[in-house]
Amino acid sequence: MRVQPVPKPKSLIVRAAYWMARRQLGKTPTAFQVIYGNAPHLARATYGLVQTMEKKLALPEELKLLVTTQSSLINGCTFCADLHRAQAIQADMGMERFRDLLEFRTSPHFSESERAALAFTEEVTRDRKASDATFEALRSHFDDRQIVELAWLNGIGNFFNLEAVALGLESDGLAALAEQRRH
Repeated sequence: MRVQPVPKPKSLIVRAAYWMARRQLGKTPTAFQVIYGNAPHLARATYGLVQTMEKKLALPEELKLLVTTQSSLINGCTFCADLHRAQAIQADMGMERFRDLLEFRTSPHFSESERAALAFTEEVTRDRKASDATFEALRSHFDDRQIVELAWLNGIGNFFNLEAVALGLESDGLAALAEQRRH
């Protein structure tokens, strides 16, 4: 970790964010303490993005988590991948799919529409663009709004990945904690 966490922030908004994270995840993630503890004004902007991701997109919840987890794995963001897996455990989604993400093309756990979305995510995350063939496969399963939302979601996921990786933030064991809390 390259920046020191702030476990007891002065900002009321950040204290509220820590409380909500502890309630939802079982602990306040180190990433929150580093990012929002040091730059409280970013908490409000992030809240808006997260609310949009969770409540405004027409994409299925599981697909949103598959896409953001996949970009996290590709980008080497262990914090984000761990967070998304914890969210999937809390939502009682089958973990086989999350374990097989990097083999989505051959795994029997994915539908053709999910494969198209994950191929698009992979290509855009790695190459910053999608080939015509990848885009046409995506178009055969999703309408324009959903395609735009997939591109936006992948962009936001990559933003969070790059932020966490640049700051040296790593997994907080959130998925393991979510698993323990289920039992």
